[in-house]
Amino acid sequence: MEYGLVLWWLVAYLVFMAVGMPLAAALFPRLADRGAGVALPTALAVLWVVAYLVGHVSLTAGLLVGLAALAAAAGAAFYHASETESRRLFDRRRYAEAAAVFAVAFLFMIAVRAVDAGVHPFLGEKFLDFGMLQSLLRADALPPEDMWFAGRPVQYYYGGHLIAALLTKITGTEPRFAYNLALAGFYGMLVTAAYGLAGSIAASRGVSRVRAGAFGAFFVAFASNISTPVYVAAWLLPDGVASFFAGLFGKSLGRVGTGGLTEFRYWDASRVIDGTINEFPLFAWLNGDLHAHMMSTPFVLLTAALLFSYYRTPETELTRRRSLVFAVVPPLAGLLAVVNTWSFPTAGGLTFLALALSPADPVSLLPASVADRVPRRENWQRELARHGVALGGAVAVVALGLVWSLPFWLGTASGRSIAFFPDRSSLGGLLFAHGAFALLFAVHLARHSFPEVDPQHVAEAIVMVGIAVAVTWLGGSAAALGVFGPMIVVAWILLRTQADAVHRVTARAADTAGKVATDGGTTAADGSASAAAGSGPDSDAVLTERLRDVVGFETLLIVAGAGIVVLVEFVYVKEQAGPGRMNTVFKTYADVWILWAVAAGAILAHLVENHSPGLALSGERWASVFRVLAVVLVVSTALYGALALGGHFSGDGYFGRYNHPDDPTLDGFTYINETHPEEYAAIRWFEDIEGQPNIASAPGQDMYRWTNPVSSLTGVPTLAGWAHEVGYRGGESYHARVDDVNTIYTGSPEQRAYYLDVYEVEYVYVGSNERSAYTSDDLAVFDSMAGLTVEKQWDGATVYRVDRSALEYTGENG
Repeated sequence: MEYGLVLWWLVAYLVFMAVGMPLAAALFPRLADRGAGVALPTALAVLWVVAYLVGHVSLTAGLLVGLAALAAAAGAAFYHASETESRRLFDRRRYAEAAAVFAVAFLFMIAVRAVDAGVHPFLGEKFLDFGMLQSLLRADALPPEDMWFAGRPVQYYYGGHLIAALLTKITGTEPRFAYNLALAGFYGMLVTAAYGLAGSIAASRGVSRVRAGAFGAFFVAFASNISTPVYVAAWLLPDGVASFFAGLFGKSLGRVGTGGLTEFRYWDASRVIDGTINEFPLFAWLNGDLHAHMMSTPFVLLTAALLFSYYRTPETELTRRRSLVFAVVPPLAGLLAVVNTWSFPTAGGLTFLALALSPADPVSLLPASVADRVPRRENWQRELARHGVALGGAVAVVALGLVWSLPFWLGTASGRSIAFFPDRSSLGGLLFAHGAFALLFAVHLARHSFPEVDPQHVAEAIVMVGIAVAVTWLGGSAAALGVFGPMIVVAWILLRTQADAVHRVTARAADTAGKVATDGGTTAADGSASAAAGSGPDSDAVLTERLRDVVGFETLLIVAGAGIVVLVEFVYVKEQAGPGRMNTVFKTYADVWILWAVAAGAILAHLVENHSPGLALSGERWASVFRVLAVVLVVSTALYGALALGGHFSGDGYFGRYNHPDDPTLDGFTYINETHPEEYAAIRWFEDIEGQPNIASAPGQDMYRWTNPVSSLTGVPTLAGWAHEVGYRGGESYHARVDDVNTIYTGSPEQRAYYLDVYEVEYVYVGSNERSAYTSDDLAVFDSMAGLTVEKQWDGATVYRVDRSALEYTGENG
């Protein structure tokens, strides 16, 4: 085990977190943790934006200028702060707490990856992700050359891999180790960000920051969907009862439901909605891909934190509100576009919701001369103006985000088309994927909405909701709309009708002399809102108490996630990565999970703690019910992790033959050395080559197999790699390359020479795949061709060097 590397990377992450602390504190003065939870992604975002822009000229210069810019930004935050503010810019207690959370999450994932560190091609994208990392480490400037389509820039969102590459360069680590260390770092960032944001949201409503943060961290770090506990329950129930409920929800009993715990497979929980992929963080990191939808998650929560900071900013602080929305969020949206394009619309959607549903009127963001002309005399006019300006603000953020990431859209992004009305999710599938969150959110919304309804009409409200769900259950054509549509409507109404209380508290707190308005008055021992905002007149205390009984930003996150779930039932991106909406649901659900996990953490803490008589479902009896609910949710959603990690660490998991519980390592080449020793030496030889010389190797039409190992594991580009390129560049372009590569291995010497020259090939590789795909006679031609010499030879592989000036052919195509 490489303990020195683990310690070195942990120190590097914590140094970046420390540098990011003053920036986060300046951006999030009203968050209970002063932004400590998102300090690390804040620092890396600054580094990334500068390195990305300058990197199109020189990656080395981009890294150096990015580090200088980060240091300058942190220094400027201290320079422009007063003596009192300077002490708050680096809160040592908050930093130590966030650092501890990060360290625990990071080391946990290190332990997970050390048992299964190998970069293998099965049931995942490790060959793609490792190849992207290696390509970026080889590149002199952005965008990097495509390791699976030599001579052309990559057509993929590579921003997350760029972060990993920058960290690899900074720490001076070999890529085979850096892969797993970066993977654990992104996990640690996600968990710490969820802990900080969930805690701050709860603290803004007078609830324990630490308890809410712990719940939020649990839901992103370890919780799963409810498929596993449901299957286990089905196994324990009598067969007839289990079959009845399975038929009722349109789901099978699964392997566990029919065969017991010995039939558990960690993979099954990610495929609970037919025709889609429904990952959650623990599954994704256990599977071990360094994939875009995982690396974007800390920055999605950073975006949410920025907009929560806007949500908490009083309307009178106009400059800060404008800066947050139009100066800080757009470059982060640009980062998301390049890290994971699927998350780019999420930034726009969150901006719209924050502007539309925050206590402050977004119309005030407009120039005074324009705002005065907006009709707002009637209630409907005020709401129309509010939502219209919110939509305009979201469009502006997206447009500015496009500008910040313009090089990506002009040269790297691959084209896709929008399609409508795919096969929709069944009710059973939706409940399997989102049931735990749906139950918690339903309780939360009911608890806050019932007191707002005339007691004489509570029964009618319940019946109306029940009819909507029943119609969906029976019809089945729009289950998501029936389940989450009412949630969106109720949440939206609550946020708008209860906004006045939040508005008055934030405004009063801003006017409180000598106090920093941190979530309605801060610095209670657990980080929850103190009585600072209510330390003046009695009305202040009343307002602060009222704030505990109204919905907050956690409810806005419910709307955000539910909106995505409903949207992808009707609209999807048509592409080659999978049939129908498979990839759309796969990538967008990653954002849904983390947004809802943060909301769930804040809500569950509120349910456990707050039993105000002003709320429905309150009192000592309900307090016990909610504690039981918390235990049930935590235990049931933790069952998957217990079973999956048990198999993982025992070596009996899905890929048990590749696990090494007795000999842990972070070496990504472990799998290669053990399963393909005949090519291991050749791969290491190519890894030591500088630059990105083009190679010819057998086309990678058989994906998720041992194909194109040299290009995938070293970043040295081959002419036609994995058939993923069909989705990036189109089938015609890819298959034309495949035909040309086959000609290099099977054509006449003149034809081979022609294509070697046209594609500027410097090396021809003959390994196990080439020996399987072509005859020995075809391969023997290379030994006698003019311009080719054996550069290196091992028992299982031969590398020919190509001297293009000595190639012999006449005319086009020989």
